[in-house]
Amino acid sequence: MNGHQKWSRYLPSSLVTGLSTLGPLGYVRKAPGTVGSLAGIVWFTVVFYPLDPIGYLLTLGLTAYLAIVFVDEAERRTYKRDPGEFILDEFVAIPVCFIGLSPYLGFGPPWVLVLAGFALFRFYDVLKPFGIRKLEAIPGGAGVVLDDMGAGVATCVTLHLLIWLMAL
Repeated sequence: MNGHQKWSRYLPSSLVTGLSTLGPLGYVRKAPGTVGSLAGIVWFTVVFYPLDPIGYLLTLGLTAYLAIVFVDEAERRTYKRDPGEFILDEFVAIPVCFIGLSPYLGFGPPWVLVLAGFALFRFYDVLKPFGIRKLEAIPGGAGVVLDDMGAGVATCVTLHLLIWLMAL
């Protein structure tokens, strides 16, 4: 989605940039992406964990679309490309890490799997292996959000593999 969304042009700048930065969270001096990821863990726990698989995927698709639109519009208004204070991308990508893993959160302390997902997500988001860096090159809000979604997919695959290996 490279095109400028017509409806987003009519939103107040305070709303557009406020959502892109998750309010004051994006302005934390050190590691704003980590702060956005931690907020995403809360988002996952409160909103996504209770959902059935269809609701999970629909909510994920809707929030990813909205994040792309808001970040794209915020980039246009601030004349900045993927600035550190825009952390909506990490926030909406965290639930990708846990697709299909809800049944495993009931075995043992669920925080272990959530903590592993958080750590792996930050690892993949910072290093951007497996072609994730190429997603970042997509223009506009799509590139900003999709590289984090790629990190979420890599995290999800890794967590599934770890669970499978532990079951052997």
